[in-house]
Amino acid sequence: MDPHATETDRASTATRILDAAQAQIQRRGYNAVSYGDLADALDLTTAAVHYHFSSKADLGKALVARYRQANADARAAIQEEEETLRGQLERYVEGYVGILESGGLCLCGVLAADDETLPAPVRREVRGFFADQEDWLAEIIADADDAELAGHDAPREVAELLLATIEGAMLTTRHRGPDAYRTLLRRFIDTVAS
Repeated sequence: MDPHATETDRASTATRILDAAQAQIQRRGYNAVSYGDLADALDLTTAAVHYHFSSKADLGKALVARYRQANADARAAIQEEEETLRGQLERYVEGYVGILESGGLCLCGVLAADDETLPAPVRREVRGFFADQEDWLAEIIADADDAELAGHDAPREVAELLLATIEGAMLTTRHRGPDAYRTLLRRFIDTVAS
């Protein structure tokens, strides 16, 4: 690492590393991405990557924490800007559609597939991401005047089913494209929001 680099330069490099790691993991999976891959993609040395993230666990934890925060910010904007449950759910789903359109999968969905081999700090962040989603979905469903529980006893059950559908459908409809994914999820939303 350049001893003359400014704090801004170091932060910029760390952000570039996180961006590259996220893009590669969303396409290839956690265990398929190495520090060498990141260094090559960014024209850095592996030592430079290690300078910012001393271990892959540190990198993974920082990456998921950043992803969780971006997702929390997006959910807050949705809740502030959309008045109906249907509008909130459709906007929420569009975030996932955007991931498919860019050629990737949900970062935490990909990481969850590697749950058994993830370092404990990364596993906790990933599980926290899913808890965040279920909590938010249950909250907006419970608070909505236009919610229908589609035969379920509680908003939490609908939230769990919706999140499982969102994440699972990314895998099962990916080959059919973002429009097929969107259509499938809108059909589910039709059962939840009037």
